[in-house]
Amino acid sequence: MAGQAVIEPIQRAFLVLEALNRRRSTTLTILAAETSLPRPTLVRLLHTLIALGYASRVSREAGYRLTDRVLALAGGVRFIDHLVDAAIPHMSRFTAEHRWPLYLATLSAGAMTIRYSTAPQSPMSFETAGFNRRSPLLIGALGRAWLAFCPDDERRAILRGAGVRQGPALTAALQTIRRAGWAFTVPPRPTRLHGMAVPILDKDRVLGCISIRFPRSAMSEEEVAQRYGRRLQALARTIAVDVIRSPD
Repeated sequence: MAGQAVIEPIQRAFLVLEALNRRRSTTLTILAAETSLPRPTLVRLLHTLIALGYASRVSREAGYRLTDRVLALAGGVRFIDHLVDAAIPHMSRFTAEHRWPLYLATLSAGAMTIRYSTAPQSPMSFETAGFNRRSPLLIGALGRAWLAFCPDDERRAILRGAGVRQGPALTAALQTIRRAGWAFTVPPRPTRLHGMAVPILDKDRVLGCISIRFPRSAMSEEEVAQRYGRRLQALARTIAVDVIRSPD
């Protein structure tokens, strides 16, 4: 969070949650030592967490513990695992048939994060799988696909968080992507590899995006769109059906 203000009460609350998570139960003395917070501050934070249902007091000797309500905070992480599980067989079949590597990504903290890739399975791959690699929103195919197909209020929030205004040029570009059904990388300088991405949609909600990566010398954007655009869209629809059908 370089360059951004940290809200101290929230920071302190997370320090307490992290300390509680290290043991089945934790005393006030241990919490004070591990968080470096004054006891009165700790007591207030613990009372707040108890009132919200995230912690409970075990006893005077044992101290405090987390409740199972904290599992709800990991819902997004569990969904990503579920999305990846649903996508793996379909992405693997695509790469086995067409040879090109695919990348699955979701939005995370203002950028697209690679969650899975068939690069290790592809004889046409020129890069590593790149798990957890971050792709920029405005110039990467994955990010541009997400921005083009997510709801308007979500897009405004994403751009606001990135400090970007949606001017006429960006609006026109996103409209073009929606009409086409896919987005291409817009690199700041010439690069060897290029990408085309499509969204995985649940109605108007973007669950994730899938991109195909290829050398610019191998195919033009027009060739890739003609050969693989509809195939990638069909792949994304199939993954969405599997995700929605089995939410857990």
